[in-house]
Formats: sequence, C-alpha cells, structure tokens
Amino acid sequence: MIRLEEVSFHYPSKPLIFERFSLEIGGGEAWAVLGSSGCGKSTLLYLAAGLRTPTTGRVCVNGAILERPRPSTGLILQDFGLLPWATVEENVRLGFKIRDFYGPDGKHTPETTPPAEVEERVELWLKWLGLDPVRGQYPGQLSGGQRQRTAIARTLVLNPDLLLMDEPFASLDAPTRENLQKIVLQLRQENSLTSVIVTHSIEEAAVLGQRILILRNRTNRSAEVVENPGAGGQGYADTDEYRRICSRLRESLGEPA
Repeated sequence: MIRLEEVSFHYPSKPLIFERFSLEIGGGEAWAVLGSSGCGKSTLLYLAAGLRTPTTGRVCVNGAILERPRPSTGLILQDFGLLPWATVEENVRLGFKIRDFYGPDGKHTPETTPPAEVEERVELWLKWLGLDPVRGQYPGQLSGGQRQRTAIARTLVLNPDLLLMDEPFASLDAPTRENLQKIVLQLRQENSLTSVIVTHSIEEAAVLGQRILILRNRTNRSAEVVENPGAGGQGYADTDEYRRICSRLRESLGEPA
C-alpha cells in the first residue's frame, strides 16, 4: 500500500529528519507512529499523504509514485480543519465538492458524484457517528468530540482506502478519546482500511497499532518496528500482553516503566 524507498528529507536550514529511510506498509494494516515532539512523526505522515516531497528517494502508494495528494487518501488532523462558517452537514459534504472539482485522479478532471449517492453517504455517516442531532450547528457550537467526529465523517464519506491521522485525539478528554479510538477501530475492521496514526501516547499506540514504528530525535535511517498483533481486539487494553507492549515501548523510548 505505502512504500518509502530510500527517502531523505529535511526542512530548509535544518538537519536531516530521514536519511535513506525505507518502510513498507501493507494494505489493510494498522500502524501507529510513536515518538517525542520533533522526531518527524507528522513529517512522515505528510510524506505519505503527498503534502511533502522527499529531498531524495520516493514514496509510492499502490505501486504508483506519489507526486501529489491522492483523492483516495483520507487525512484527519489534530485541529480538525473544519470550516467555522459551515454547518456540520456542510463540512461533511465539503470533500465531495473538492473531489468533484479535481476529479478522481486529482488532476483537475471534473467529475460529479450523483446527488443521490452524496445524500446517501452523508446521511449514513451523520447517523453512524451520532451527528444527526447537531447537523445544522456550527463548529463553534460543538464539543471537542463532536468536532472530531465531524472531521472523521468528512473524511470517511469519501470511502478512502488509506486513513492517515495526525494526533487526532490529543486535545480531547480521556472518555471522549477512548470512545473515538473505539470508533476508529470499528471503522478500520469493517472497511478493511489501511490506517496510520501519529501519536505521542504509548497507550494509544498500543491500542491502535498492530505494528508500531518508533522514531527518534535524530536522523532516522532505519525503521524500528514493534509488532503488536493483538491491537484492536476486544478487551485488549486489559490484557498482560498490552501491558507488556506498553512497558517495551517505554523502555525503547527511554521513559520510566
């Protein structure tokens, strides 16, 4: 699904974040990217989304070199990215307007989604994510959890095959965060999504990532991956295996056990 081939990247006048870095993420896999602030987590996600271009090397998605953002890639950001002047329903519909303008190939080839299909999918996700009662409200009138569910609905209404999430639950309270984590797990399992979540939370990485990539606050030259096949299973967070994985991740990151 995603393949980074000998990728190097740095920002102007900054040290290399990645140097000849290679990584392969298979279709349908659930990954978490873990590390402290400034280690390159978000940069890696933006490279996979086509929002950043490698200094050298290349990024491929489904065997094609990534030269621009893909219409079939869903991206959920920490700050939600909602239009403050648009209602919940209008924000959820936004993706259709953008994709219909640029077309399915992302090269400004207009293609109109049938109105009946738009209505069906918007209604489906508004109801599935519990947003129907607030569909006419604006982001400023919503709770943090409602805003995040709106951002999730706006992304999933387009039926992406790849879901990229940049610390989407970091600013939420614990009960809301846990509820949305369960929603993401269910969505991934029911829709066979390939998912990558960037997080600084060891516990979140262990819950959501069946494979966990650890990045360091230095130039990353090789992929350090912790296998966590039990992630996503019912009650996994109450198991000894989950606690063992969390301890291993803390040790790897140099945090107290």
